[in-house]
Amino acid sequence: MSLRSNRVGEQIKKELVEIIGRKIKDPRVGFVTVTEVAVTGDLQQATVYITSLGNERERAETLKALEKASGFIRSEIGTRIRLRRTPEFFFEFDTAIEYGNKIDALLRGLHESQ
Repeated sequence: MSLRSNRVGEQIKKELVEIIGRKIKDPRVGFVTVTEVAVTGDLQQATVYITSLGNERERAETLKALEKASGFIRSEIGTRIRLRRTPEFFFEFDTAIEYGNKIDALLRGLHESQ
């Protein structure tokens, strides 16, 4: 990724936190944390990595609600950030935290068994 796409991704991340936290009224969107925004080099697409509380079904509902609101989110980002074209958003759950917790638990189990 280029320096520009990194900067745009960070700016989008800041704005998304505000938009998701305060502007989206869908009850399916609970407590959502935006962990990273990966923007393509041509700034046409952005993958938004999120974490959310709840079980698998609740998390799937959160993802559906965010995808449904992506048009609204895109227009909000368009008014807040000056870009020639506002990127299209794709939402995914960030599995890095779960993976890290799993590795941590395995290492603790190994350490305790010694």
